[in-house]
Amino acid sequence: MNTDVVIVGSGVAGLYCALNLPEYKNITIVTKDEAPKSDSFLAQGGICVLRDEADYKAFYEDTMKAGHYENNPDSVEIMIRSSQEVIRDLVFFGARFEKDGEEFTYTREGAHSNPRILFHEDETGKEITQNLLNTVRNRRNITLIENFTMVDLICCNGECKGIIGHNEKGGYMSISADYTVLATGGIGGLFKHSTNYRHLTGDALAVALKHGIRLQHIDYIQIHPTTLFTKKHGREFLISESVRGEGAVLLNSKGERFVNELLPRDVVANAIFDEMKKEGSEHVWLSLAPIPEKEIRAHFPNIYQRCLEEGYDVTKEPIPVVPSQHYFMGGIDVDGFSKTSMERLYAVGETACNGVHGKNRLASNSLLESLVFAKRAATDIVKNYSVADDKKDISVDPSDYEGYEEKYKASVLEAIEKEKKSHE
Repeated sequence: MNTDVVIVGSGVAGLYCALNLPEYKNITIVTKDEAPKSDSFLAQGGICVLRDEADYKAFYEDTMKAGHYENNPDSVEIMIRSSQEVIRDLVFFGARFEKDGEEFTYTREGAHSNPRILFHEDETGKEITQNLLNTVRNRRNITLIENFTMVDLICCNGECKGIIGHNEKGGYMSISADYTVLATGGIGGLFKHSTNYRHLTGDALAVALKHGIRLQHIDYIQIHPTTLFTKKHGREFLISESVRGEGAVLLNSKGERFVNELLPRDVVANAIFDEMKKEGSEHVWLSLAPIPEKEIRAHFPNIYQRCLEEGYDVTKEPIPVVPSQHYFMGGIDVDGFSKTSMERLYAVGETACNGVHGKNRLASNSLLESLVFAKRAATDIVKNYSVADDKKDISVDPSDYEGYEEKYKASVLEAIEKEKKSHE
């Protein structure tokens, strides 16, 4: 195939980037599974926004403090200052956020000093992503290819000229492009316990390692404190941070609170691990008793229903929870416009690292950060657009990629361990 811009990934970052590119450009989006199977659809809590100028310093400080002040200050400022524009765009694309009359309703989550999070029930990610996906499907200039796995980049003279991949039947092909945007999401598929979809295995990191594209902080991996404990196999079900933001408390086996539930995620997760070790237990308990039943059913209907399916009525009893791998703060090193160290190649969303999150992400900054810097990537591509030289179809030999899945996973895990040791 031959296209103007190829985007790898169908989460909020990839979709929003495509929608901010001109309609006279041919855009191709490829995604590894069905389009709705991105972690963006799974985001429960909400999306942060700067409510007014009076909250700027607090929002900035909350983000920096959660990130252990290892954040990139410029990136944090860009994200916060761009938040209201992003929300206006999302509303234009059809996203509905909770309102009290004509005014937005804001909730608060752990490590936030003020309520500044917009939400739609407990499926904010689904509400945002589905509306973006619907809009993409109606754009004539955008082609969406599902069940297509990227296995390599087309690189020539230090520039990216597209990607190589295969469909679900194993048919390989090249997609040549003037610009390539990597939006492949997180790395949860590399871990035994994760809230991520299993097919998210750090593919963009693997090809970046192969071609010497600069990475940053790839050992910065966030553990979410509260996922529903179960002995079943598969993706862990997240119990949103906003549940604790609305008053839920963590209890040990004796029914005693042992931590401030609104501390940053890494602090709460470590406190849970310590309590489990002390008691020799596989989980702790989360009680929603402080939250009125009416609010639970209205604000957290999907969490309520899922817990019922597992045999727990959150309006009457606590639920067992355990920390699980949740988010990736590191990734492909990018600048303020999401440009990588390779020409004509951008990276956005969870697979990229612009330094916003530092060492630990503040709750509900993920959707916002992904959207802000996806739009900036599109803006930069448009501003500096030029047709790539020697853009042509590439003949692909499938034997070159035999066993690539395990090799790529191993290379990413090895790089993460190497980074950890360097910090030790």
